[in-house]
Amino acid sequence: MDDTNTKFPDQKELEKELSEYLAKKYGDRVKIISPFIMPKPVVEEGPAKVRHAGGTGKINFNLKPEELEDYLNEYVVKQETAKSILATKICTHFNRIRYLQDQGRVPDPGIGSIKNNIILIGPTGVGKTYLVKLIAKKLGVPFVKGDATKFSETGYVGGDVEDLVRDLVYEADDDLELAQFGIIYIDEIDKIAASGNLIGPDVSRSGVQRALLKPMEETEVDLKTPHDPISQIQAIEHYRRTGKREKRTLNTRNILFIVSGAFNGLEKFIKDRLAKQEIGFHGRPRSKKRDREFWRQVNAEDLIKYGFESEFVGRLPVIAVLEELTADDLYEILKNPNNPIIISKKRDFRAYGIDIKFEDRALHLLAEKAAQERTGARGLVSVIEKSLIQFEKCLPSSEIKEFLVTPEVVAHPEEQLQLLLAGPPKSDLMDRFKAAADQELALLKASVWRREHELLRRFHMPLTDYRVELMVDQYLRWDCDLLTAFDQISRLYQQVRRFEGKFAQEHRIHLTFVEEAVDEIMRRALAGGTTARVICEGFVKDLEYALKLVRDRTAQDSFLLSLADLLDLDGFLNRLFQESLHQPILAAGTPRTEG
Repeated sequence: MDDTNTKFPDQKELEKELSEYLAKKYGDRVKIISPFIMPKPVVEEGPAKVRHAGGTGKINFNLKPEELEDYLNEYVVKQETAKSILATKICTHFNRIRYLQDQGRVPDPGIGSIKNNIILIGPTGVGKTYLVKLIAKKLGVPFVKGDATKFSETGYVGGDVEDLVRDLVYEADDDLELAQFGIIYIDEIDKIAASGNLIGPDVSRSGVQRALLKPMEETEVDLKTPHDPISQIQAIEHYRRTGKREKRTLNTRNILFIVSGAFNGLEKFIKDRLAKQEIGFHGRPRSKKRDREFWRQVNAEDLIKYGFESEFVGRLPVIAVLEELTADDLYEILKNPNNPIIISKKRDFRAYGIDIKFEDRALHLLAEKAAQERTGARGLVSVIEKSLIQFEKCLPSSEIKEFLVTPEVVAHPEEQLQLLLAGPPKSDLMDRFKAAADQELALLKASVWRREHELLRRFHMPLTDYRVELMVDQYLRWDCDLLTAFDQISRLYQQVRRFEGKFAQEHRIHLTFVEEAVDEIMRRALAGGTTARVICEGFVKDLEYALKLVRDRTAQDSFLLSLADLLDLDGFLNRLFQESLHQPILAAGTPRTEG
């Protein structure tokens, strides 16, 4: 239906319709009171399509696939193939947009081009949603997650798939320029596979597939809907001010769609297809582990037999299969300093002033229990909560401020809780707590040192023992993930180096802090909860005049500030003046080499 031929109601009709809607929903508590302002004569406008060429300045489009994969490796255990595919295709998608914009062209895939929409296949709890959220956060793009089971074909009761695009605009704070480069993630996509024995229209399955066809490729989505009272109120206000009708739309050509599902039973279609290609008869029984290996060979034909329409599968050209997690994989998740499960539990106990540590054997036992639940990483949350819920309830009311999760706590939580509350901790338990803390510290330091080359490449920051300790201290103090502490220290280092450049530009004096002095500046910034720039300004406010005097007298315009000089600025200035009195006139730019 062409909206441009639809008669747009006048102000009174709109207010009456809106009042009736609000009265039905909220009763007589809500009324619309409007001043008598007559609009200008109606002038219909064409669709105000959003076709911005900019907007990528807000998004990190300079990432290379290997850089994004390295980032994912810090958070996600296993799934090497899926991480590689996601990192490659997502970086290619957004870098291609950046390339076109750098050429001064509107990002347009062109006629016949197929967008790199992705389908993730894997059992529950293997990290499908987690991977996509990490990528969206890293890129800085708006991200929306939807559940395929709540949608129905347009015209039936249920959600409209285009609501996801409208939600994307909301996540972008109504910034259409940013929203057009977002990511829409739809989970439980396997639940809309058509049922082979259903009679009549399948509005919750194949109908939803058809409704997704255009958004996944390219379409203009109207951002105002009749069932949204907010958009109707905005339309009324715009009409009253201008007397014109506004139609806001968003094109989906650059929105990346990622769908995922468990796809239980898909292996049957894969095995049937592969069996036809085999020569001879194979009657060997296959284990469940052997069945899972078939998933790696899934293709479009298998998905179509599973219940998806060929047009729908064709719009998802990239397939990534995630593997089931074993007990060893779950243990690696718990050992990862960036995993949100342990970090969240530390924050729970830290809220009561309790420092919690985990013994390595306890983590092994938790992973084994979680593997038995067969829900992947979600099983870890369930097992940890079941083991520690009574401690979380009772310890805040006690004097206990240190809590060690031992294998005994995991195996017999109620018994261990009573022993813990019965009296002061035993010396051997205190020794075990210290050993667990030392082991955690060593693991954190090793994790930071592994990123030494990345630090040097991205931030030109050499890694030192002291800087590693700063990062680890931030991690332990704030219960953040290690990469957050890593980024915070890196930003402080960059602030110092930027301050040096700004100081040289403003005063024509090249002041350089040696690495030990930079460490002291970062330490003070962290301790004071401020920026490194503020600390630098506090140090040099007394130096600026003195350095200018020395420069004017000796033509020396480059100075090194060591840690000793930083801690004793008066001594540094006195020595500088004494040396300048006996120093011959130097050519401008001659560096001063101080210890």
